Amino acid sequence: MKNSLRKFPRGTGLSATVLGASALVLSGCGAPPAEDAPDATAAAGSDYLGCIVSDSGGFDDRSFNQSSYEGLKQAEADLGIEINQAESQAETDFGPNVDSMVQGGCDMTITVGFLLADTTKAAAEANPDANFAIVDDNSIDLPNVKPIIYDTAQAAFLAGYAAAATSETGKVATYGGINIPTVTIFMDGFADGIAYYNEQNGAEVELLGWDKEAQNGTFIGNFNDQGAGKTNTQNFINEGADVIMPVAGPVGLGTLDAVIEANAAGGNARVVWVDSDGYETAGKGEEFILTSVMKLMGDAVEEVIKTDVEGNFDNAPYVGTLENGGVALAPFHDQEANVPEDLQAQLDEITEQIISGDITVESGASPQQ
Repeated sequence: MKNSLRKFPRGTGLSATVLGASALVLSGCGAPPAEDAPDATAAAGSDYLGCIVSDSGGFDDRSFNQSSYEGLKQAEADLGIEINQAESQAETDFGPNVDSMVQGGCDMTITVGFLLADTTKAAAEANPDANFAIVDDNSIDLPNVKPIIYDTAQAAFLAGYAAAATSETGKVATYGGINIPTVTIFMDGFADGIAYYNEQNGAEVELLGWDKEAQNGTFIGNFNDQGAGKTNTQNFINEGADVIMPVAGPVGLGTLDAVIEANAAGGNARVVWVDSDGYETAGKGEEFILTSVMKLMGDAVEEVIKTDVEGNFDNAPYVGTLENGGVALAPFHDQEANVPEDLQAQLDEITEQIISGDITVESGASPQQ
């Protein structure tokens, strides 16, 4: 990991957030979409059907399915399109759900998640006149499929640094739902952020649940078993971890249950949420969420639909980064008073160094740009 070894300046206090979500920039080849007059876009949108298929987490996962669906709903409101959706309860639903969208005449079908890659590819090959976009996968090279992917390790690096800086026990933890690249990319960035904190501050904060070098760690095996998430988190807390980052969709709600119970018994555990701002979406335990590693999926989904409505679809991947606002660290919200006074200034400087390339965040799961 290339980095600057100088100490960070001490700030005067915490601002509300590390990064504001800037306007999304489509990454890859080609010029930005042409700006149509609003009435022209609306007229085109009235005859446009945009559709979405979730993975098994469903649209109320308080995570990436929900954020992607909200982007479709925003496109409906802003562009005047018609929408349809199919919610998957299991992997066996993927094929029938995607087929139902295509057969229903969808102009674009958005599939959410790495696990839908094979299904999406098959449908796109069989229906070359229909357009597709897939969130969190870049394995499909077809003219009618646009990947929406994120260099999530960049924002997770910031979260790892923040977790290490706020840990009182010197132990933090992470675990995943399934051992796939879109999960391990969070864990890699988190591990690197902790290592960087240790290097810069002469500390020895330990990470439980993930060995980046060996690429193995703790996984639930699915994105649904909240009970397993709770048990897993209780085990981490018993081992001394006081900041836990679940990368497991709805399973993370089990982590919040464990943290709520531990803190009611006199503990001081906190959670790093992923994909969305958990303070706004989790629905419980928000006061114990230190921060969240956000992928601004809703904005990307709406933008991809807008380019298609305007007749400017292309298959160049959208890659969300810290620089274009596709990934970001959420505010500390209720935890703001509990973090070191100078932490925000340090995180701001790290962000600038990641964007400039002075700090390189490395993960084998990061998208190639």
